[in-house]
Amino acid sequence: MSDDLFCEIIAGERPAHVVSSDEVAVSFLDVRPVFKGHVLVVPRVHVETLTDLGEVGPFFERVQAMARAVEEGLEAGGTFVAMNNRVSQSVAHLHVHVVPRQKKDGLRGFFWPRTKYDSAEEAESFAARVRAAL
Repeated sequence: MSDDLFCEIIAGERPAHVVSSDEVAVSFLDVRPVFKGHVLVVPRVHVETLTDLGEVGPFFERVQAMARAVEEGLEAGGTFVAMNNRVSQSVAHLHVHVVPRQKKDGLRGFFWPRTKYDSAEEAESFAARVRAAL
């Protein structure tokens, strides 16, 4: 493990309100929640980004279970599930935000400005570049 904040929580060296912990992931309340009940799901193994995570299936099974638990346990209307990779990643340890939502809770779409493609051709050029990288 690294010496980042989340590794310290995983190791039990830093206090946290742990919601779930197993051999794959540790989930705990975000100390600066968007809404109360906002949970972070982090892989137990130290990786910085999603592309660094070896097997994604087991980790995202935990994310899926947490989204279900947040909805049921908090009687939320739904959840906002998100992650950053490098840019805007406050801790350099992969983490997924599971935020409880209610209709008209004030959270609107994404937290960043949206844009449009100038044409279908421009959109296809971006799709083609990503497709080629696969």
